[in-house]
Amino acid sequence: MTPALDATSPDPEASLAALRGEIDAIDDALHDLVMRRADVVARMAASRLKGNASSLRPGREAAILRRLLLRHAGPLPPASLVRLWRELLSASNAMQGAFSVAMPTGDTDVYKAARSRFGTMGEPRFEDGPDAALAALAGGGAQAAVLPIPSEDGAGAWWTGLDAPRLQVVARLPFYAVSPMPEGIVVTRDGPDPSGDDRSLLRLALDPDPAVPAPDGGDPPGAAARPPILDALRDAGLPARTLLLARQHGSVWALAEVDGAVAADDPRLSALGLRLPLNRAQPLGFYATPIRPPDGGE
Repeated sequence: MTPALDATSPDPEASLAALRGEIDAIDDALHDLVMRRADVVARMAASRLKGNASSLRPGREAAILRRLLLRHAGPLPPASLVRLWRELLSASNAMQGAFSVAMPTGDTDVYKAARSRFGTMGEPRFEDGPDAALAALAGGGAQAAVLPIPSEDGAGAWWTGLDAPRLQVVARLPFYAVSPMPEGIVVTRDGPDPSGDDRSLLRLALDPDPAVPAPDGGDPPGAAARPPILDALRDAGLPARTLLLARQHGSVWALAEVDGAVAADDPRLSALGLRLPLNRAQPLGFYATPIRPPDGGE
């Protein structure tokens, strides 16, 4: 066994050299495993077993990170473990083909969130706002778009015009946050993959109705619109964690975050029409439930 470093030992320099030698040996073993992992990724890409499917599998990546965090022990901070694997996973994506990420220019938070998620391997493509970033994605100019967290107005209201199911939400950033960090939403053409613990975004388009009032002008609907929508979602078995409201083209639009990976043919969506003047209830995709360690995760 390598001696512990102890300044009072007969030869502390020899103890230090022995510990450094142990670290060097571990580094070599780690490097061998990283190269072996990369070889498996390269063989998988060459085998065409995945067909034309995207290399980006955020659900599987979340499942990998959850499994590693559950087995993690020792003094290395969990956040450092996640950062290491983020770079490995991003490099694996890049090995399977060019990977560019469209995002709104000038949005520092979105850029930081994208860089944290995709590491150094995701080539940024800056566009003039969320709509332009989505257009670049739809046209094949990028493999993913990173957008602001949804809101009821401004740049964050991009969800009202998302061309679903052609484009779908697949991830919320960050997946693992040790402190308040820049946030974003990832959209792709290929759609999400389940991680085993997911949340969906549902977009509801409603006709103007006394039960769901909307004021004149372009402002979001008032507080009176929320209770009937929340009640209908709860009664349909889709209780909302959050609910955003917007008004567009004379209709009320709602965005609900609900538990689970909700598909377009989920019968609970049809049940909403029994309680609301509903034009359409449409899933916009889903993402792995983010991890927020109560102790900061350090």
